[in-house]
Amino acid sequence: MAERVLITGITGFVGSHLVDYLITLKDIEIFGMRRWRSRTEHIDHLTSRVPILECDLRDQGSVNRILAEIRPTRIFHLAAQSFVPASWTAPEESLHTNIIGTLHLLEGVRQAGIDPWIQIAGSSEEYGLVHPEETPIRESNPLRPLSPYAVSKVGTDLLAYQFFQSYGMKLVRTRAFNHTGPRRGDVFVCSDFAKQIVEAEKGRREPVIYVGNLEAKRDFTDVRDVVKAYWLSLQHCEAGEVYNIASGTAWAIQEILDMLIARSATPIEVKEDPARMRPSDVPILLGDSSNFREATGWKPEIPFEQTLQDILDYWRDRL
Repeated sequence: MAERVLITGITGFVGSHLVDYLITLKDIEIFGMRRWRSRTEHIDHLTSRVPILECDLRDQGSVNRILAEIRPTRIFHLAAQSFVPASWTAPEESLHTNIIGTLHLLEGVRQAGIDPWIQIAGSSEEYGLVHPEETPIRESNPLRPLSPYAVSKVGTDLLAYQFFQSYGMKLVRTRAFNHTGPRRGDVFVCSDFAKQIVEAEKGRREPVIYVGNLEAKRDFTDVRDVVKAYWLSLQHCEAGEVYNIASGTAWAIQEILDMLIARSATPIEVKEDPARMRPSDVPILLGDSSNFREATGWKPEIPFEQTLQDILDYWRDRL
């Protein structure tokens, strides 16, 4: 019997890559959930194969209708306001979309009388303020969120734990560290740098890259490896548990910038932009994903250098 898989946030960066992976597997029916105003260019090539249903997670009735119609056996909950800086300018939007949206999904599952496995996509931002002696970060590390987005993800994470404990729902919480790749929005650092470089290559802007904090260190994994991890999380992980998904290597933002510039023949100048600095920033996020690797056998396969090249090529094709 085919698995009925529902992906919330299917039109987003990660959702589109998850679909690309799942359609290579057998005995899976895929359904997507999107808000009516979501952009669909990432999945336009898939709409003939994957039903995309309009649903606003902030509307309980809308969620209940979709779940009753699809009756999924697996749910990947990816829908979220995921841009950290936007959570500073519109914190209520982040909290409401991410926490209340998750509440509506979980309540909808209960009201539909179904018992699917559900992956809750958390974030390494939940750890927030991490002391040097606490790296690499394990799942047991204290949660000290440093942005409204991070607070919203802590709320989502703990809400899922509460529903597991209270109702025995089959919830797996994942905390993915930074992930990037082709299709990443240009407000995210790797894609932002790459797009600026390509615009300079094509003469669309002066050969200057504007940057924020270059000292922060982040643990990056290719999104195409991360979506495989998400699938494995609902195959092998224990309900109620939380798992880090990380490469185990931290790159300074300065190093990423240098690697991208080195892949361009255009001379590039770098200038600091105060508007790109956050009120508070996490100095280092370096993950220990040994629990997840032991449970699933997963490991990243795409080198970070290849990921950066693919992002540059994506913008070269698109612009």
